[in-house]
Amino acid sequence: MSEQTGNAQALIQHVAKALVDEPDQVSVEQVEEEGVSVLELQVAEKDLGKVIGKQGRTARAMRTLLSATGIKLHKGFELEILE
Repeated sequence: MSEQTGNAQALIQHVAKALVDEPDQVSVEQVEEEGVSVLELQVAEKDLGKVIGKQGRTARAMRTLLSATGIKLHKGFELEILE
């Protein structure tokens, strides 16, 4: 994992841990797909609604942060929230 990708991964992990009740169950894995780094976020089942938010607003905000990070690092990122 490169330093730049680690920064984006650490950002999503930090934000997710701040939102959930069980931060020890937060994991972020990186998968490379067609020139884009996909960050797969997994949380405890009962915390899933907290990272998605009402009408997906929290998830959208996390994707916006990730997009801004990608622009700064000149790299494409996507966020997938796993169930």
